[in-house]
Amino acid sequence: MIKFKIETWGCQMNEYDSQKMAGILKKAGYIETQSEKDAEIIILNTCSVREKAVHKIHSRLGVLKKRFKGEKILGVCGCVASQEGRALLEKVPYLQFVLGTRSTHLISKAVEQAQNGMRFLDADDHESEMDHPVTFAERSGQTKAYISIIEGCDNFCTYCVVPYTRGREHSRPLQTILDEVRDVVQNKNIHEIELLGQNVNSYNYRGTRFPDLLEAVSAEPGVQRLRFLTSHPKDFSERLVRVIAANSNICRTIHLPMQSGSDVILRKMGRKYTRAEYLEKIEMIREILPENWLSSDFIVGFPGESEKDFMETMDVIRSVKYDNLFSFKYSPRPGTAALKLKEPAVLNSAASRRLSILQHTQEQIQLNKHLRMINRIFPVLVESVSKKNPDFLTGRTEGNHVVHFKAGRGAQLIGRIVNVEIKSVTMASLKGVLI
Repeated sequence: MIKFKIETWGCQMNEYDSQKMAGILKKAGYIETQSEKDAEIIILNTCSVREKAVHKIHSRLGVLKKRFKGEKILGVCGCVASQEGRALLEKVPYLQFVLGTRSTHLISKAVEQAQNGMRFLDADDHESEMDHPVTFAERSGQTKAYISIIEGCDNFCTYCVVPYTRGREHSRPLQTILDEVRDVVQNKNIHEIELLGQNVNSYNYRGTRFPDLLEAVSAEPGVQRLRFLTSHPKDFSERLVRVIAANSNICRTIHLPMQSGSDVILRKMGRKYTRAEYLEKIEMIREILPENWLSSDFIVGFPGESEKDFMETMDVIRSVKYDNLFSFKYSPRPGTAALKLKEPAVLNSAASRRLSILQHTQEQIQLNKHLRMINRIFPVLVESVSKKNPDFLTGRTEGNHVVHFKAGRGAQLIGRIVNVEIKSVTMASLKGVLI
């Protein structure tokens, strides 16, 4: 039997797409392997949100060509495929197929064509394909199921390539989503669901908005934990927070990307909210949900960012005290409006220094928050045996903290929620004992 390997680069949406492609190929009779040596087909499911990610993909293709000298079928899927399309096939002559983000359902056809010596390209929209339940996704060994509720983005932030790689917004039918939830709970025995979208708050299917959808999924039998990513602050609503507060199985974990603490930079980014409006929403969350876990995204070194702008970002980080942060240097992306800004680029050395200051500050905030968790008991969803120590299990709290703990029953607990008392911490994770 022919074996394939999928390498996933990037976000949770890419992981979900890889699971869909793996399911399709398995249904067609192919066998999945994690060994690139054994695989006859190697598929790179790619990310293009930053320039460095794209460079890594091209570098990886070069490594595979050199290592296997044309013996493997190579394909590129995902955001780089959508962004470069035919140019990618022309630039990489040993590449057999290219599939855009909305063409993953064609993976079996692409592989078949490649086996017959023909190259294959599809980066079209295929909007109607998103309306079908994804009951075929390969979820073996998973303790959390990703489910897309809305594809694409209409916000066109000036730095972001996503609207060009994942297309315009398309909300999937409510019934389709509920069918998918029921499948993973009843047939795959997975009880934690994470709803995905470039902006989940934009979900609107025939008048059903995101808070309505969240309530409906929460009410499904067997859904023990429910999460969602990502929210845009401009349309993050009080009603949504009250839905979270009213349903105990919806995690009090909210990812609300701010990107900059400076109103000047927020305007240049096209974010459509002010610093004050964002902070009002943080205050509202904490008032309605006294126990909550907040995370965010920040970009430093955006064109024209002054030292004053950066210090305003740092002021937000120090005052909000996020539980987790994802931070990056600005990366110019093709086709985005930020490339047309007249402001000078921030020197790479200055951007690197700012990123270092930001990340060091956040590390101290996280460590202090983790120290306050010692001797407290938290429910933990057990995900796997620890990679570093087979006597330990690894799981996550409702707040998405990684927890390592010793348990005699070992793998029997994977997929279950257990109580763990935290005994020691680092900035990155917690260590505890099973209660």
